[in-house]
Amino acid sequence: MAFEIKSPGLSTTVQDRGRTGHYNVGLPQCGSMDQYSAELGNLLVGNDADAAVLECTYMGPTFTTDADAVVAVTGAPVDVKVNGESRPRWTRVALSAGDEVGFGVIQGGTRFYVAVAGGIDVPVVLGSRSTYVLGGVGGHEGRKLAAGDVLPVGPPSGEPPAAESIPEKFHPAYELDQDIRIVLGLYDHRLTDEGRANLLESEWTLTPVADRMGLRYDGPGVTWKERVQPFGAGSDPSNIVDAGYAVGSIQIPGGTQPIILHRDAVSGGGYAMVGTVISADMDRLARAAPGTRTRFVAVSMDEALAARRARADLLAKVRDELGVRS
Repeated sequence: MAFEIKSPGLSTTVQDRGRTGHYNVGLPQCGSMDQYSAELGNLLVGNDADAAVLECTYMGPTFTTDADAVVAVTGAPVDVKVNGESRPRWTRVALSAGDEVGFGVIQGGTRFYVAVAGGIDVPVVLGSRSTYVLGGVGGHEGRKLAAGDVLPVGPPSGEPPAAESIPEKFHPAYELDQDIRIVLGLYDHRLTDEGRANLLESEWTLTPVADRMGLRYDGPGVTWKERVQPFGAGSDPSNIVDAGYAVGSIQIPGGTQPIILHRDAVSGGGYAMVGTVISADMDRLARAAPGTRTRFVAVSMDEALAARRARADLLAKVRDELGVRS
């Protein structure tokens, strides 16, 4: 079976859990920006957690199915329409051959996800079906979807859970104010005391310059300690001799606008990383819409690991409540 794209929306791509193991040669991990929402969609339709879904940004696609299918829409709040009639989000929905699925305008956040029983069955490239648009790798022909594309859907690989919907208590929030936890380093020592205070005690606003590569914030800026320009580094006070970047790294070129690297970000370069967003908060970061007011909260490595365990425990609790079989 297959989905035919009638209208692609603003930016719709095929994503899964991501392409790990190649960051050292410059190929980012990609994958769904909001992994929690994508995984819960897969749970609802009986897929493995790493099945490929459609990631829809702001404006979703319109597509038809050529066979009976089971889908679930999760993530940012959006009106879901099947042949013009409303259908619920966070709920398993049965489609019949010939049905047309469309979406309204999102009412918060930035991205929503369409999971289908069997998953989007594009070729696996370096261990993943995720799309890396900048490199033209993976997904459907290495690009965002276009009208006329036909996406194959694989055969269902498992039984759907007993429950048909994700309880509302497990739905993520789409906040206009966020506290984002970070671990300071590797180069926070290059900030002045005032610069560090601005980073951690001021409010930052997400700008419209926010995509799968990174999110740029506006705020009071930071100040850097004076130094002799290192050989091989640029003249910007935040420049360093090239180093590798962790996913979630925070850079502040020129000391003005922080940039947080996300799932399609480059893997290295010449800007100092003053901190890294903890893995448990990367999904929350991905849900932020332009204008979101953000505070960066420094935590220890032990606290970051505890937050990661808490996230895993939450997913396990969802699975238990849905009656997902191990």
